[in-house]
Amino acid sequence: MGDACCGSVTPTSGGADVADERDGRWRTGAAAVAAVAWLVGIVFELTNAEAAASAAFVVAIVAGGATFVPGAVRGLTSGRLGVGLLMSIALVGAVVLGQFGEAASLAFLFSISEALEEWAVTRSRRGLRAALSLVPDTARVRRGASTVEIASAELRVGDRIVLWAGERLPTDGVVVEGRSSVDVSAVTGESMPVDVELGSVVLAGSINGGGVLEIEATAPTADSTLARVVRAVEEAQDRKGRAQRLADRIARPLVPGILIIAAAIAVVGSALGDPAVWVERALVVLVAASPCAFAIAVPVTVFAAIGAATEAGLVIRGGAALEALGTVRVVALDKTGTLTRNRPTVIDVITAAGTDRATAVSFAASLEASSDHPLARAITAASNSFAAATGVHAVAGHGITGTVEGRAVRVGKPGFIDAATLAADVSRLQAGGATAVLVEVDGDTIAVIGVRDELRPEAAEVIAALHRRGVRVAMLTGDNAATAAALAAQAGIDDVRAELLPADKTRAVEQLAAHGGVAMVGDGINDAPALATAQVGIAMGAAGSDVAIEAADIAIMGDRLTHLPDVLDHAVRTRRIMIQNLVLSGLIIAVLIPIAAFGWLGLGAVVATHEIAEIAVIANGLRARRRLHRHAASTHVTASEQEVVHA
Repeated sequence: MGDACCGSVTPTSGGADVADERDGRWRTGAAAVAAVAWLVGIVFELTNAEAAASAAFVVAIVAGGATFVPGAVRGLTSGRLGVGLLMSIALVGAVVLGQFGEAASLAFLFSISEALEEWAVTRSRRGLRAALSLVPDTARVRRGASTVEIASAELRVGDRIVLWAGERLPTDGVVVEGRSSVDVSAVTGESMPVDVELGSVVLAGSINGGGVLEIEATAPTADSTLARVVRAVEEAQDRKGRAQRLADRIARPLVPGILIIAAAIAVVGSALGDPAVWVERALVVLVAASPCAFAIAVPVTVFAAIGAATEAGLVIRGGAALEALGTVRVVALDKTGTLTRNRPTVIDVITAAGTDRATAVSFAASLEASSDHPLARAITAASNSFAAATGVHAVAGHGITGTVEGRAVRVGKPGFIDAATLAADVSRLQAGGATAVLVEVDGDTIAVIGVRDELRPEAAEVIAALHRRGVRVAMLTGDNAATAAALAAQAGIDDVRAELLPADKTRAVEQLAAHGGVAMVGDGINDAPALATAQVGIAMGAAGSDVAIEAADIAIMGDRLTHLPDVLDHAVRTRRIMIQNLVLSGLIIAVLIPIAAFGWLGLGAVVATHEIAEIAVIANGLRARRRLHRHAASTHVTASEQEVVHA
């Protein structure tokens, strides 16, 4: 990694990860040999066995140098000037000057630091590797009356997977036979098992807790929720934040700059004084000014933080998202499906004179049967029977129109449809926190249906937790003002912005930015414009949703708001560690260069100081890997819980 550390650390996965692991093992072995040989050489040197000491030092030089000199030479031939090149020049220079002990100390110390870097990055990626290991190699599928075992990679949509107790599901699917409880913690971060039965959606990586399940695959293994999460995290590791881009901008030009400075010290010093002294000082400057700690400071922290988040069911798409979230002062929350359970039910039906309840609900259900909105599902569930509608047309943000048995029917919000004689009933329902859905037939308003989506039980505590952190909270919703205000009061939210179309939500996010960085929390589909406008877009309950994982900067795979304060704390802590590492790395270079130039420390001492400081930076960065909390599950997340708001 000697060359890599002068610029950036490139993420790897799959076969490259295995190759990196093998590479790391031999580097560690070579570093250990170099360390032992150096210690033996020191012992011989102290006992005046000069020949034996020199031989031991040569072994240390060869073993340690093998870990970075070949890579430095390859980088030089391809035009890359890395820290490994600086160390290689210093190593060769020390050998030419006959300072075998100094050269051996440089070789073993730098090889040790390289092995530690390799270990640190590997450790910080452990969350992603754990996710990759969740898919079993084989799956048992039904073929007629019997079952056969096939490779998980061969699964196709429609295959019926037979899942025994204790087995992991290799891909997403729907339960078609059996009942059980499954552990979904690997994907959602929620620790409590959830019950599944006929029709329940189960995600890849889930463990069957008991009983035999037959699950129909809804995606190939390569396109499961788990696979999409892994791809998102892999891509995320290439997305650099400002801190990492700053480190890269400083580190890259610093290497050729150091070479020029060191050459100038050697040439000018030799012309004015003892060439041996000044060449040695030039070599020490090469080591002292190496920006390896500066370059590794942010990547190790980012990898560690993303790995910890992945284990907790959070997909963070890179260092840029982490840094941005760490500066957020405002959180804007969508109402439906974010603050609420996203499972509305009909609580009341008030009809106009001459219309009975069943008829009114039937007309509404005929149109809503064509919609995938949660309110539509609540209305169709409340109707025993309804006719098929024709010419159905959704009016985004307002309602839906169509023809039922030759009659013109409209269903939607007040304002889109005149409440007429039901205005007082509409106000009463809205004051109670319900959404009022009006039904109009042939131009006459015949009923108002009250639908309520209950607030999540954890919502009030989460909002209070955000307030305690000094974060401003706002609710953005397309629902009416009265309903929104009632729910906001229960949740403890003061800033309520209601009756918003998607474009209005975008403008609201822009206005909130006057108070600081804004994080928008939504479902990742209907809130996409607002998510894109916000400094950080967070998709809530994203398991199973392609759009949520792709659209958001951060996707919360579970279906609990309690993850929100956790991920905010995680981002703030990670950003603080990044800043600490950058400051420490800068101080290392600022202090060591003048010390080296004036000859106050020799080559070995500077190498030791530099590498100890680098180890401190790595150790500090790995603190970002601290495990996030896992929360008890309250609901089972299904793809059908995603919505497109029209009311």
